[in-house]
Amino acid sequence: MNLLAESFPNLADPLWLVLLALVPWLAWRHHRRPAEGALLYSRLPAAPAGRPTATAAWRLHLPFYSRLAAFTLLILALARPQVGYAWEESLTEGIDIQIVLDVSGSMAIEDFRPNRLTAAKEVVKGFIAGRPGDRIGLVAFSGSAVTKAPATTDRQMLRFLVDSLQTDELSEGTAIGVALATAASRLQGSEAESRVIVLVTDGVNNIGEIDPGSATALCAGLGIRVYTIGVGTERGVPVPVDTALLNEIAERTGGRFYLARNRRALDGVFSEIDRLEKTELEVKRFVRYQEAFQPLAWMALALILLPLVPATLELTAQP
Repeated sequence: MNLLAESFPNLADPLWLVLLALVPWLAWRHHRRPAEGALLYSRLPAAPAGRPTATAAWRLHLPFYSRLAAFTLLILALARPQVGYAWEESLTEGIDIQIVLDVSGSMAIEDFRPNRLTAAKEVVKGFIAGRPGDRIGLVAFSGSAVTKAPATTDRQMLRFLVDSLQTDELSEGTAIGVALATAASRLQGSEAESRVIVLVTDGVNNIGEIDPGSATALCAGLGIRVYTIGVGTERGVPVPVDTALLNEIAERTGGRFYLARNRRALDGVFSEIDRLEKTELEVKRFVRYQEAFQPLAWMALALILLPLVPATLELTAQP
């Protein structure tokens, strides 16, 4: 499983960079100690009319600075700059998790800010982002259940699907048994070391072809732990959370039951589940390098040849 891919610069022989200390010294020496036999500026013929003396002086220094730049580029080329491509691969399986989220109409109640469903979606997204080594799927339910995403490592897709959940997008009711059975069927063929369902609801099972007891037995038989979370305060709730049922589901499958009366408590519940369901991943890092010194060498050659261009042009211009 690919967990990380990145590119970064690297130098294969960085000790060559020590020679860069010569560059400022050579420039200083060029101006302070002209080469033996070189003409002084005062001995140069006067600049042609219309051409400033500074231009003539600049042309005098052009060959030196071209060679100095070429020297610098050659040092950088000798240091062998490379572009490295690295990725990490998990050598152990993580945890397969199915998030089962109630989207019935009562999840729009505003005892959580701004409402129960929106608060639950934000917490679920944070939970997903904090588990890069696990495959996570999403099931939405009310009177029926639908798989929004099978277990996947595509965090961007999961975030989009969680954001897109709306209340009353399915038939009315709360089919906890059907939702559990749907999530369990998605985990049935999983070869992960651990398989987990996190069920979030604010109601009681009141519809569905599969009763919660049968769905719980299915999860227990498959070795799937179920963490159940009841959300909502008692204020304004048309149907109270069935705490007895949620507690029974959790106990029979080796999970835990939580009751979250506010957003802070809901955050704490998911944080605790995150701590309980941790698998230490063994990761191997791979790196592949590509040489990148060739452009520097070509630029150095071009700078070495640059001072020859004016002389060549003058020779070709002569009759």
